[in-house]
Amino acid sequence: MRRFVAVALALATVGACSKKEPGHDLAPIAPNAPIAPIAGPTAAAADPANLPPAGTAPAPITVAKDLPMWNAAIKTLQGQDTNLAAYKGKALLLVNVASKCGLTPQYSTLEALQKKYASKGFTVIGFPCNQFGKQEPGSAHEIETFCSTTYGVTFPMMEKVEVNGPGRHEIYKTLTPLADAGGHTGDIRWNFEKFVVSADGTKITRFDPEVTPNDPAVIAAIEQALPH
Repeated sequence: MRRFVAVALALATVGACSKKEPGHDLAPIAPNAPIAPIAGPTAAAADPANLPPAGTAPAPITVAKDLPMWNAAIKTLQGQDTNLAAYKGKALLLVNVASKCGLTPQYSTLEALQKKYASKGFTVIGFPCNQFGKQEPGSAHEIETFCSTTYGVTFPMMEKVEVNGPGRHEIYKTLTPLADAGGHTGDIRWNFEKFVVSADGTKITRFDPEVTPNDPAVIAAIEQALPH
């Protein structure tokens, strides 16, 4: 029932969303050039000063350090080869994103997290996906332009991927068997499902798409995942 409500809500708000459109030796790709977000509520949401204090994080899932996702080849939106191993040593927030979804404003608080914790060994990594209501139809250039000009995104964004089904990317083949705090395992449920990965790569915490990036539980999970 919850999934039906979330899907119905997202589909109903598509029209309201903006229509702008391998190996361990690989270096991290530089994030997108910083561009200030538009003024008003969007800019306020992207301000790390407006993030709430950390709350209580759900218990993370303990995983092996050598998961296949680390060396899985992927390209950035700029077409450069990289992999998650290039970001090892940092806490990560991995999130499947879309430009025309009712949850798209979560980009603002993802950016706030990036600004607050990047200097402490953290990065958000976005994975555009068009599998949910076809809400990420644009080209790589259109996605990058939308993220930069509408939400001032500076964190790394990868190429468009599939997160469910027979074409599921290797990164999501690793992530989807993991359970969230409510016990959900398996398919990604909608845009903006989140996985916090500890800096040592041994713990992963999964969050429902409707749990916002500025939820105190997400913030607590990030703080626990930072390098020590």
